[in-house]
Amino acid sequence: MDRRIVASEFRSRVLQAMERAEVTKSALAEQAGIDRSTLTQMLSGEYDRLPRADTAASIAVALQVSLDWLLGLTQDARVSADILMESLEFRPSAGVPVEKDLTRWHEDAKGYKIRYVPTTLPDLAKTDGVLTHEYRDFAAKSADRAITDSHYRLEYTRLPETDMEVCLSTQAIESFAAGEGIWSTLSMDDRLEQLKVLADLTEELYPTLRLYLFDGLTHFSAPYTIFGPLRAAVYIGQAYLVFNTTEHIRALTQHFDGLIRAAVVQANEASEYLRGHHTRLASRLRRRA
Repeated sequence: MDRRIVASEFRSRVLQAMERAEVTKSALAEQAGIDRSTLTQMLSGEYDRLPRADTAASIAVALQVSLDWLLGLTQDARVSADILMESLEFRPSAGVPVEKDLTRWHEDAKGYKIRYVPTTLPDLAKTDGVLTHEYRDFAAKSADRAITDSHYRLEYTRLPETDMEVCLSTQAIESFAAGEGIWSTLSMDDRLEQLKVLADLTEELYPTLRLYLFDGLTHFSAPYTIFGPLRAAVYIGQAYLVFNTTEHIRALTQHFDGLIRAAVVQANEASEYLRGHHTRLASRLRRRA
């Protein structure tokens, strides 16, 4: 990265941290053990160089923020020990109506693009019938809570500032329509309703919500959500691996972009694709009647 860009980012973040901590230049200089004139020059818009490593580290310690954050290498200002404690969460369901972490992460990311690879189908578009089927015997989450979460995410997606991309394999849709795997005991009526709701939403919310379908024979993805440049959460079942560093967020973003480039059904075609599956499934139901 260009040295001047890094220096500008460093200066901006030092000023942010000073304002947040209500620390004056004099106080910061004293706490960091540097001359006030040196700090003033460092924070000047005409200063295009980074301070020495020990000086930058002293400023980070004095402001109680991460040095990586001051240098623009992470979006999380907390020190490494604090980040590490929250990076891996293995905890049971909290038993609350809406998952607090997911709610906070979505709130924090308002105005940013959300990138989302669902576990099965997009939660925000699931019908009550599908959610009841999925979470009827689920250990960590009740069906009622799953329905509440789904309604919240749909409301979030309808906000005018929301920008969301979803990637899913065509095989996930085909297996659902055929009633395969976990869907084998879900009624055809429930599957028909779900396909219609998903088709309607992808048409109604486009381009705020864009669904891309890739070929699962050529590409694979675990479920995860990228909350703009702030964090990425990989779902591992009853827990999330949360990444706050710019490097990891960028890597997952590149992976997501790869899924979009590999899409065999583009976002503007998703609704028609889903309606095709709905039509074929409805024909099968009529033949059975």
